[in-house]
Amino acid sequence: MNVSLKQTPLDAPGVDSPDRRKPITGKPVAERFEYDNLIVRNFGVATIIWGVVGMLVGVLIASQLFSPAMNLGTQYTTFGRIRPLHTNAVIFAFVGNAIFMGVYYSLQRLCKARMFSDLLSKIHFWGWQLIIVAAALTLPLGMTTSKEYAELEWPIDIAITLIWVVFGINMFGTIIKRRERHLYVAIWFYIATFITVAVLHLVNSMEVPVSFLKSYSMYAGVQDALVQWWYGHNAVAFFLTTPFLGLMYYFLPKMANRPVYSYKLSILHFWALIFIYIWAGPHHLLYSSLPDWAQSLGVVFSIMLIAPSWGGMLNGLLTLRGAWDKVREDTILKFMVVGVTAYGMATFEGPMLSLKNVNAIAHFTDWVVSHVHVGALGWNGFLTFAILYWLIPRMYHTPLYSKKLLNIHFWVGTLGIIFYAVPMYISGFAQGMMWKEFTPEGVLKYPNFLETTMQLIPMHMMRAFGGTLYLAGAILMAYNLFKTMAAGTLVANEPAEAPVLAKEYVATGHDTYWHRWFERKPIPLLIGSLVMILIGSLIELIPTFMVASNVPTITTVQPYTALEVQGRDLYIREGCVNCHSQLVRPFRSETERYGEYSKAGEFVYDHPFLWGSKRTGPDLHREGGKYPDSWHYHHMRDPNAMSPNSIMPAYPWLIDQKLDASSTQAKLKALKSVGVPYSDMEIAYAEADMDKQAQAITDRLSKDGIKVDKDREIVALIAYLQRIGTDIKKLETAQK
Repeated sequence: MNVSLKQTPLDAPGVDSPDRRKPITGKPVAERFEYDNLIVRNFGVATIIWGVVGMLVGVLIASQLFSPAMNLGTQYTTFGRIRPLHTNAVIFAFVGNAIFMGVYYSLQRLCKARMFSDLLSKIHFWGWQLIIVAAALTLPLGMTTSKEYAELEWPIDIAITLIWVVFGINMFGTIIKRRERHLYVAIWFYIATFITVAVLHLVNSMEVPVSFLKSYSMYAGVQDALVQWWYGHNAVAFFLTTPFLGLMYYFLPKMANRPVYSYKLSILHFWALIFIYIWAGPHHLLYSSLPDWAQSLGVVFSIMLIAPSWGGMLNGLLTLRGAWDKVREDTILKFMVVGVTAYGMATFEGPMLSLKNVNAIAHFTDWVVSHVHVGALGWNGFLTFAILYWLIPRMYHTPLYSKKLLNIHFWVGTLGIIFYAVPMYISGFAQGMMWKEFTPEGVLKYPNFLETTMQLIPMHMMRAFGGTLYLAGAILMAYNLFKTMAAGTLVANEPAEAPVLAKEYVATGHDTYWHRWFERKPIPLLIGSLVMILIGSLIELIPTFMVASNVPTITTVQPYTALEVQGRDLYIREGCVNCHSQLVRPFRSETERYGEYSKAGEFVYDHPFLWGSKRTGPDLHREGGKYPDSWHYHHMRDPNAMSPNSIMPAYPWLIDQKLDASSTQAKLKALKSVGVPYSDMEIAYAEADMDKQAQAITDRLSKDGIKVDKDREIVALIAYLQRIGTDIKKLETAQK
C-alpha cells in the first residue's frame, strides 16, 4: 500500500496535514487557543455511571428469566417494564454518552479548534442527562410506545430532537471554524451519524398524542413494522456502529502510534457502509406479513453488508501491523483488539442470520440475543472502556491508578462476554430446533411451550453469571478511573496552538486525489451522506405505503372496541410484547402450535404493531377464544396456577386497580385521526359500550365463581386477549 495514501489523526506527534503547508505568500500565522476538556470529562463520568446502572438492570432482568421472584413483586420492576429501561440505559445513556465524549475530544483536535460554543456543549450535556432521567422515570411507570429502541413517549422524543439539533450545530460550527482544511475519516462518520439518526428518529417518531404521556403511532400494522425495523436496524447501524467506527479511526491509531492501514479502504468502507446498511432492516421481518419483495431486498443487502463491514474491521486490525508486541504489553490496546474483532464477528453473523433458512430457526430465540450482545458488550463496551482508560489519565495529567485492576478488568470482561454469549447460542439453537421438532407420527414433539422454557433455565443462569462478571469489570473500571481522577487535576482548558487555515496552499500529488474535494467540504459531505441513506429508505418505504396491494384488506377485520383499546394499552403498558410475539409464521410447526398464520390485512388497525422480537412465552396472535375468561383471570393473578413452572411474573394489581376510563373518547379520536374508521356515534357512546362489554365479561367470570368489579383493569385486558386474532375466524366461518 502506497504510504502516501495512509492516514493518521492529524494531531498525532510528527504528523503534518497537507493543508498546514506553507501558503504561497508569507508564513502561516500561529493562533493560540484552548481545547475544552471539561465537557469531555463530564460525558466520560456520565458514561461510567450510566454504564454501571444499565448493566445492573441487565443482570436483574437476566435473573428474572429463571427466577420470577427477581421481579420483586411490584408492578414497576417486572421484566416487561424494565427490559426497555435496560436497553435504553445501555444504548442511549452508556453508549450515547461515550459517543459524545469521544466526538467532543477528537473533533476539537482534528479541527484544531475549540468546540463552537461552550454554552451549547453544556446544554447538550445536561439536556441529554435529563432525557435519560425522564426515560428512567417513565418506562417503569409503563409509559411506553412499545416500539423497540424507540419506547419513549412523544414529549421526550421532542426533547431528543432538540438536543440532537444542539449537538449538530455545535459539531458543524466547530467544523466550519476549523484550522484544518482536511476532514479526517472519523469526521465523515460523525457527519453521517448525525444526519441519519435525525432522519430515523423523525420518521419513526411520527405519532398522534392522546395526552401528555400517551400517543399512538401514525402508522399501523405492516407499515408500522417496516418503519420500526428500518429504524431499529439502522439505530444499531448509525448509533452503535458508525460513530464507533469514527472513534476507532481516531483512537486506535493514536493508541498504537501507527497510521491507518489504508486511506482508500477507509473511503470505500465509509460510502459502501452507509449506502448498504440502510436497506437491511426488513431482514428482521422475514416470514412475516411484510411483502416478499421487501423481505428479499433486506436479505440481499444484508449479505452485501459483509464487505464494507469487514473492510472497516480489517482496516482497524491491519493498522496494528508491526505493533503486536505493543498489543501484548498494552491492555488498553487489547480492549481495542477484542472490540474490533467482536465487531467483525457480529457483522458476519448478522448477514448469516438474514438468510431465510437460518432465520427460520434463529428468529424469536436467544440466538439473536447472543448476537446482539456480542456487538454490544464486545464492540461498544470494550471500545468505550479503552477510550475511557486512555482519555482520563491524559486529561488529568496523571498515570492510571492501577494497571493491575486494568488487566483484571480486561480478563473479567472477556470471560463475561464468553459466559454470556455461548450459553445464549446454545439456548437459541435449542429453542429453534425444539419448536420445530415433530415425532415420527407427524405431531409436535414439544407441544407445550413450557417444555422448551424449562430446558433453557441452566443457560439463562449462566448468562446471568456472565453478565455479573461483565458488570463487576465495569465497577472495577469505575473505581480505577475515579481514583485516577482523585490523584490528578483536570486540565479543563488545554492550551494548544495551530496556524490559521490558509485560503491558498501549495497543491501536491497527495492533494489531487478525487475524494479530497469531499474531505474539505462538510456540507457536500453531509448532503452526500443524506442522499446515500435516502435512496434505500425511499425505495423500501414508499411502495409499502402507496401500493394498496402490499396490504390486502380483509372484510371481517374491524376496529377494536373501546374496552379492547383500553385492554391493548394495558398490554402495552405492562410490556407484554417483550416476551410474546403476535405473528404466526407460515411454518407447519407454528400453525400446528398456534393456528392459522398471520395475514397482512389483520393488522390494519394496530397502532402500534405488536409483532414482537422475542418469544420468552408463546405467540399470542391466535389467543382470542382459546381459553375461557376465567383462565386469563387466574393466569394473570398467578401464572403457575394455570401453567406450572411458568417464569412469568404475577400481575395482581390488574385485579385491584380501577381502569381509567376518562381517556376513552380521546383515544378513539386519536385513532380516528390516524385512519381507524370510528364513527362520531361510536366515539360519543364509547364509555356506555365499554360498560356493556365489561359487564358481559364479569358475568361470565361470575359463573366461574370469580367476583370482580367491571371497572377493573383485568376486565379490559381480558377483553383484548379474547379479541386477538379472531377476525380471521369470522372470515373462515363466512367462507364455509
